[in-house]
Amino acid sequence: MITLLEVILVRVTNKMLSNSFLRDMTANMANLQTLQQQMTSGKEIRKPSDDPFKVARAMQLHTDINTNKQYNENIKDTINWLDTTDTALDQAGNVLKRVHELLISAGNGGYSDSERQAIKDEINEKVGEFSQILNTNFDGKYIFGGSRGTTKPLDAIPDGDNVKLVYFKKGGGELNVADPEYNMITQKLNVEISQGVTMKYNVTASDILEFKDKNGNSKDLRTILKNIVDHLDGNTGPSGSSNPLDDLTGGDLEDIKSAINNLLKVRSEVGAKQNRMDSAKEKNEEENFNMTEILSKTEDINITKKTMQYATMQTVYMASLQTSARVLQPSLIDYLR
Repeated sequence: MITLLEVILVRVTNKMLSNSFLRDMTANMANLQTLQQQMTSGKEIRKPSDDPFKVARAMQLHTDINTNKQYNENIKDTINWLDTTDTALDQAGNVLKRVHELLISAGNGGYSDSERQAIKDEINEKVGEFSQILNTNFDGKYIFGGSRGTTKPLDAIPDGDNVKLVYFKKGGGELNVADPEYNMITQKLNVEISQGVTMKYNVTASDILEFKDKNGNSKDLRTILKNIVDHLDGNTGPSGSSNPLDDLTGGDLEDIKSAINNLLKVRSEVGAKQNRMDSAKEKNEEENFNMTEILSKTEDINITKKTMQYATMQTVYMASLQTSARVLQPSLIDYLR
């Protein structure tokens, strides 16, 4: 009598063993191939179907890292811009300090008219130098030109025997404050340094030329410099004083001090922005490091772990080959059945 076990054994044919072997071998080879590709690429996932969640997270991290790198570039460019601005403001401050010294000298009652004329000539040169400084160019843009960065903001033009500081009009000539171009010169520039965080970083020519003194009175450095050279020429001007020397040592001296104080105030604001940029740079670099570390944990393999898994899978694959070689030993008779 044939038992159930004997019936089952009779039904296990050579073809069934071959098919079973091929299925297992295919699975083992696929696992071995996956491990091999992971080790050669260094990545846990190669396509979305490997792990959709990890792929989505890795793509988001790549986007965030690239965005943060652009923020870092913005910050570096802004730091360079502010460094250039600070240097220019330092030079402009030196010019105003020299004008202040010359005004004090001009107040000396023992000075002759020719000596005061020499002082006036030097101040005229300082007006031209001041204009040159405020036309400082960085990366193809005038740093004090506001949003009109491709055209210089100031010019020093002849005014009789003197030199006058004026806003420069595109195409040449003096720019009137009622002109729309003036609004471009006074406009602030924004930079994005982090997601949703922007700041105004530039100093405009109007910030330096137009200010309020300690009493809250509106002052214009262009007018102050013009008054100084006029008074050195012996003109009393609109102040009503009968002695130009009184104007030089009185109102003019106070006005130039106010201009120096305003310049120092603007420069301190630039210094504060530089500090903020340095802090933002450190913050963004730290964020980049953290996100890169998270990305590595998400998509990079553990090389030690994968090496052990690969060695184990290679052993399994070789063992399956050896086992099948012993189990499947068909002869010609087996094929003729």
